[in-house]
Amino acid sequence: MGETELPLTLDRNDPSPLTAQLADQLRKAILSGLLRPDHTLPATRRMASELGISRGVVVRAFEQLAGEGFLESHGAGGTRVVIRPDVQHPSAKERPVPLIQDSRPIIDLTPGRPSGTPFKDRQWHTAWRKAVSEQGTTFLPPALGTDTLRTAVAGHLAVSRGLDVGPEDVIITAGTSDALHLAVAALRSRRERPRILVEDPGYPTARRVMAAAGAVMETVPIDEDGLRVSQLATLEQLPDAVLITPSHQYPLGGRMPVQERLDLLNWAAKHGVLVLEDDYDSEFRHRRMPLPAVASLPSKADVALLGTFSKTLSPWLRCGYLVVRGESGQALKAMREDLDTPVPGIMQSALTHYIQAGGLSRHITRARREYAHRRALLLERLGARPDLRIAALDGGLHAVLRFQGKDAGQLADEALRRGVRMATLAAYYVDRRPENGLVIGYGAPSDLQLTMALDIIAELLEGR
Repeated sequence: MGETELPLTLDRNDPSPLTAQLADQLRKAILSGLLRPDHTLPATRRMASELGISRGVVVRAFEQLAGEGFLESHGAGGTRVVIRPDVQHPSAKERPVPLIQDSRPIIDLTPGRPSGTPFKDRQWHTAWRKAVSEQGTTFLPPALGTDTLRTAVAGHLAVSRGLDVGPEDVIITAGTSDALHLAVAALRSRRERPRILVEDPGYPTARRVMAAAGAVMETVPIDEDGLRVSQLATLEQLPDAVLITPSHQYPLGGRMPVQERLDLLNWAAKHGVLVLEDDYDSEFRHRRMPLPAVASLPSKADVALLGTFSKTLSPWLRCGYLVVRGESGQALKAMREDLDTPVPGIMQSALTHYIQAGGLSRHITRARREYAHRRALLLERLGARPDLRIAALDGGLHAVLRFQGKDAGQLADEALRRGVRMATLAAYYVDRRPENGLVIGYGAPSDLQLTMALDIIAELLEGR
């Protein structure tokens, strides 16, 4: 369909921001049926000119509605209304249906999944076209990753995390699981069954991957801000490595104080322990700037920083990186050379073009606004409840909900019967007595889906 003319009027005397007014009028036009699926909206410059406002107001309103699932950008093809199965067309009013039906997909609030918007990014498509058009080669990609992608990652980390690293310090991996498997393989060159210390509660997939790779897993109980180095003095046997999530403890959400980071590095240097720093979502901070990465602090300890594009872009890519130093860094590189790379060359080329053109930086900026809005939505819906404590919201894409009087497992089961999937906090514990609570991700669902899911959670907490 062609562009649709809209009767839009903005009131400058209204205390509501112009962006909110425009988004509200467009939203009502879609819900009323005035704007229907596949209608194309006027270009942002044209709409801004006709309304006498800045183009930035229109862009922000479009981004807001895209985040809510009403609109979809098609680059040069314009911005269109998209079909939403949970919004009825006026012609269907005589056939009312419930918002959640058995045939509808489950609203998945399990954590760890970002928004799918990168795949609708024009720069992302351009990067792939460039990668595809490059002259093919009969050689495998370099084992440590292409020089261009390693250089691009090093440049990105210098800006986003303040890391002073060169491309020679970067290993391209097939995501976090591959990086952990590689770390265990390197440690096994020194000991058949390396001992790795992990946080409890902590990342279940990491434990499974490293155990399957041949490591012996040991746990250390942690509080909201991660492990305390004083606890390490009580260990009966020193580990070969310790895995931490210092910037946003997973799943509790705290951050390790700088002094604890320095103390950990001193302890690791003294005992020859490799520090594996999982920096999985440090780009998304909502209230406070991230503390410096452990890998950026001066120390003689061996540190390997694990990064991934799974949270910034999509887990569908299965691509990430290791930043290494010291003797363990050389061992990790040697092991990768022996095992070769699992990351396709075309993927590395596309990511290189995307980062170099500024696409990743711009996407993170847009995504940060989108996630901040959903965080605000969560607080708006559940934040005032006296029976609920919400944590882990300083950054990242998930929240921890703690409550009394109701069993989290039973609540999660009932939510699933109503069409909402969530994880229980107990699933992240190993040796400690688990806390009663839920871990919900708000990165992947649309605003409408999240609102529906939060309303269901509220009803279940109230016993309805």
